[in-house]
Order: sequence, then C-alpha cells, then structure tokens
Amino acid sequence: MTMAYQILIHTPPWVFALFAYLVWQGIKAMQPHAMPIWRALIVPVVFIVWGMSRIGFGHQDSAWPLVAWTAAALVLLPLGVLTPRPFDVDHTTGQIIRPGGGFALIRNLVVFFLQYAVAVISAIDASDRVLAIIVGRAISGATAGYFIGSAIALLVAYRRKRAAG
Repeated sequence: MTMAYQILIHTPPWVFALFAYLVWQGIKAMQPHAMPIWRALIVPVVFIVWGMSRIGFGHQDSAWPLVAWTAAALVLLPLGVLTPRPFDVDHTTGQIIRPGGGFALIRNLVVFFLQYAVAVISAIDASDRVLAIIVGRAISGATAGYFIGSAIALLVAYRRKRAAG
C-alpha cells in the first residue's frame, strides 16, 4: 500500500489530467458521433508527442534505446495505416461521423498504462533501469508509430471521401 501511495504522490498532475481526458474521450467514442477532422486527430497527436518525448536524444550511454524506439515505430506504423477506424463524411459540414464502439477506450487505456508502467519502473528500480529504458523506448516508439500510421490513414481516407462527395 505504501509503495502504491508513493507512486501516486510522485506522479505529476498532468498525468492524471491526461488519464481523465483519455477516459473521457474513450467513453464519448462509445456512442456514434460527428466531429471536425482536427478533433479526430487530438488523441493521435497526444500519443505521438508522448511517444516522441521519450526518445531522449543525448541522454543515453547507448544507442540501444534509440534503436528500440525506431524499430518499434517502424513495425507498428504499418499497423496503424492498415487498420483504420471506419467513418463517414458529412459532405455539407465536412465533419467525420464515426460509429460508436469500445475500441478507442480500450486502446487509450492500454497505451496509457503501458507508458505509465514503464515510467514508474524506470523511476524506482535502478537495477533494471537499462532494460526498462529500452523497453520504454520500444513502447514509446510503437505508440508513436501506430498513431502516426493511424493519423495518415485517417487523413488519406478523409481526403478520398471528401473528393468522392
């Protein structure tokens, strides 16, 4: 109990705000909804920035964390491109219309907790710090790669659907 308490009190406040935002977005995504394209890109941009922020250029004694980040990003980028979430376009307003579903909530929570767990492990366990850094960079790279791919897929599909309408 004491360790969990220590982890929570040493967690920066922005992490709780991000968690609340991701849960809120995931719950909203369970219902069909319409939104402008820029709003559909907020969660991908958050995860891309979070994933890229962990690269840590110049903060490593080894190139392995950067290699792990790059390899994971390159592996998951095609997954993001090839698994777009379905949507229609309202040709009058230009908004995208998405069906409801639990995918966004589950995806947001899994990615958040993976990122959070690695940050906690690397902060408290110095003996496994190098491994945690490499695994953390791989998770961050995978996150960034997946969301870069999904943002590309969304923008390409949006452009195609707008042109067809």
